[in-house]
Amino acid sequence: MTARAGVLPPATLGWGSHGLLMLLALVFADNFVGRQILAVMVEPIKAEFGVSDTAIGVISGLAFAGVYALTGLPAGRLVDRMPRVRLLAMSCLLWALATMACGLAGSFLALAVARMLVAVSESPTTSASLSLIADLYPPQRRSFAISCFTAAPTFSSIIGLSIGAWVVEVYGWRSGFIALGIPALVFCAILAFFVHEPQRGRWDVVAPSHTAPALLGMGAEARKLWAIPAYRCLVLAGGLTTLSSYAIGMWNTSFLVRSHGLSLQHAGLLAGVICGSSAGFGGLFSGWLSDRLCRRQAHWQLTIPILGHLIALCALIPYLLWSDSLLVQVGTVPIPTAMLWCALYSFFAVWWVAPSYNLVTQLVPTGRRGTAMALQTIISTLFGVGIGPLITGLFSDLLHPVFGYESLRYALLLVNLPVIWAVLLLMRAMRHASRTGYRYVETPLGAER
Repeated sequence: MTARAGVLPPATLGWGSHGLLMLLALVFADNFVGRQILAVMVEPIKAEFGVSDTAIGVISGLAFAGVYALTGLPAGRLVDRMPRVRLLAMSCLLWALATMACGLAGSFLALAVARMLVAVSESPTTSASLSLIADLYPPQRRSFAISCFTAAPTFSSIIGLSIGAWVVEVYGWRSGFIALGIPALVFCAILAFFVHEPQRGRWDVVAPSHTAPALLGMGAEARKLWAIPAYRCLVLAGGLTTLSSYAIGMWNTSFLVRSHGLSLQHAGLLAGVICGSSAGFGGLFSGWLSDRLCRRQAHWQLTIPILGHLIALCALIPYLLWSDSLLVQVGTVPIPTAMLWCALYSFFAVWWVAPSYNLVTQLVPTGRRGTAMALQTIISTLFGVGIGPLITGLFSDLLHPVFGYESLRYALLLVNLPVIWAVLLLMRAMRHASRTGYRYVETPLGAER
């Protein structure tokens, strides 16, 4: 039953909710590995097609993000208007076929087109999944649920960057794409035949309404959401953060190869195991901490992300500037001293995700939750997947005459400066959200500022 004004129903959750959460996390993890595995394909793809770092930035980011931006908002509207489980099943099927097509690409242009098709098929995934999670878990338990969802991709980067590096080195980069498509076919079958759609707005603290939200045009609906000040600041802060974090995720393996002299396999292994594990545990901890602290004071939904950004930035600078000194050698794998700073950065860099996503589900009305999550994902994808890797490759090429093989080190430093702006936006979001009690409040037309 939908919660009545100011009162939440008892938070009784069955294994069905947890099972669906696990399935959603696996789908998201497979999607994420599809993005991250490109990090260990940079050098082989450059060698086969004879392209520059800037071109790699295009294929790993802009080709995906541009199409995602065009299809993301219509996909979000579909999330609000059709059964989300059915939509996810169709998305998994199309994603599997498009990902396998990447492995069959005969030219750099064909690979770019295949990446665009992946973006089309993936566009409903995040918004549909987060909309479902908001109906599976109450607000006081939602941050940890979201952290489980978002931690799955970070743990999966261990597979994508370590095992993926081995697959790419031994069997070639094309085999990696083919292997990624197979699990998506299994997820499609499970969603289509075994999962039922949960009730929308089950945990919302609102008075029950018997009228459906007015159907607005796509532009009008986006403008109505954008007029919510706290939501607007939160979305922009997330975009700036993902610009920096995706740049690190995409280029970190190449950075370890170029600046620390590691082999592709060893660099992928370290980036996957150390960064992926640290980020995964950091995300889970931030979700747990947010749920625990927000029971007393709601501002922790934004204070935790601010603290995470500041600590992560303080750890990233020494990581990128550290020498290639060796900390220890485990078997045949050399571990540079700088990886200690990388682990610290990875743990705190994801502290913003679960609290911020939870807050978004509370700042917007139930009937527009899918569109709101889609709009946030579009901004994050444009900044992160589209601009982050591209501008890093561009900076690396521009700095190469000055720094030579070390140009990537300083390019990564430059693209992480926007995190400071993200912190300022989160502070502004806190001021706006505190005025509405950190939940959605209907504002008279023209009263938003």
